[in-house]
Amino acid sequence: MTEDDTRTKVAAAERAALKLATLPDAERSAALHDVADAIDAERERVLEANERDVTEAEALLEQGEYSQALVDRLDLAGGKLDSIVEMVRSVAEQEDPLGRTLSARHLDDDLDLYKQSVPIGVIGTVFESRPDALVQIAALSLKSGNAVILKGGSEAAHSNRALYEIIVEATADRPDGWAQLIEAREDVDRLLGMDEAVDLLMPRGSSEFVQYIQDNTSIPVLGHTEGVCHVFVDREADLEMAGEVALDAKVQYPAVCNAVETLLVHADVAADFLPGMVGTYREHDVTLRGCERTREVVDVAAATEANWSSEYGDLELDIRVVDSLVDAVDHVNTHGSKHTESVITEDADRAGRFMRGVDSASVFHNASTRFADGYRYGLGAEVGISTGKTHARGPVGLEGLTTYKWYLEGDGQLVGTYAGDDPRPFRHEAFDGEWSPGRLSGE
Repeated sequence: MTEDDTRTKVAAAERAALKLATLPDAERSAALHDVADAIDAERERVLEANERDVTEAEALLEQGEYSQALVDRLDLAGGKLDSIVEMVRSVAEQEDPLGRTLSARHLDDDLDLYKQSVPIGVIGTVFESRPDALVQIAALSLKSGNAVILKGGSEAAHSNRALYEIIVEATADRPDGWAQLIEAREDVDRLLGMDEAVDLLMPRGSSEFVQYIQDNTSIPVLGHTEGVCHVFVDREADLEMAGEVALDAKVQYPAVCNAVETLLVHADVAADFLPGMVGTYREHDVTLRGCERTREVVDVAAATEANWSSEYGDLELDIRVVDSLVDAVDHVNTHGSKHTESVITEDADRAGRFMRGVDSASVFHNASTRFADGYRYGLGAEVGISTGKTHARGPVGLEGLTTYKWYLEGDGQLVGTYAGDDPRPFRHEAFDGEWSPGRLSGE
């Protein structure tokens, strides 16, 4: 695709975004139900395309170029299409994120200021491996009134193309051009320079990839970097619960970013907890490494300093014994990626100290890190998990795809009235009220 082609697609998305911003929620939701119906009806088409991607990926896996985790993320067999259809319907049923009055304030008599939620505009997304991510991002963008530029990885090209075509066909009578697909690396580089047209970029991939995007654009970036997640088994933990949570966090689906990569164990319970836990992990084919203190208790390979900051996305786990809750917090803040952590303890005060102390987007008490997900949070779906602190944090759903604008309702007021030698004072009083055109509070 040439530079002109890329600009044509982005320009079409710009035009569509202006129309989507005024499209009623009923129409946006109906369009999403149409998308869900279309994907459900076109299962064979999607699975045939996906089989081509998986077959090509498995060939590269045998050559050592791809990992098993990548192939697992790519494969849509085994009920994943059911989950995709359910996810789209869930997004459709979410409360409208647009047109919400976030605050209302009397500036003066008959002068009322409203803060109103609105779409961001044109969103550019670049993601890898998982074709279901294309549907998630498109669904959330449509529900939130945003146009979207989609760029998936080459390993999922056939799947992405089939899903994109189905989505566009199902929404043909909605604003034309609201979803665009780009497929070449050169298109991404061109997109990075279109700060006058693209309002937000959302890369999903390795930290190096996200850093590349951030370093090569002036467009705001909502970064989704790697997930170096931790489970800390405290000295006050219910060890049976700890074993169940630590197992789920690693093996339930190891290829995703919210799977645990490092298990931290308080020294006071290491001898009681680790032998059984290691045995359970080995029953599930988990490759284990540990610090020297861990290796004094159980027979595992030695962990290197680099391991503590590594995301595996596979059946691999590092184990470290720590002397205190403070040491656990320090380890997470030093080696983690600000994604998701969990503390297992029966002591509420110690749980609170850990949860307040770690600098991560999601922190759990007595629960698996695998709960860090937009669908499980009740957001309908997610466009990614932001490990930054602005403009959204953690699983990013509909609210993270909105911004706001200010609406002022007056009755002929002039700024000069509130300036000069004898200015009229402002009231600046908050009140409960919803904005509608021409509405004054009457107070």
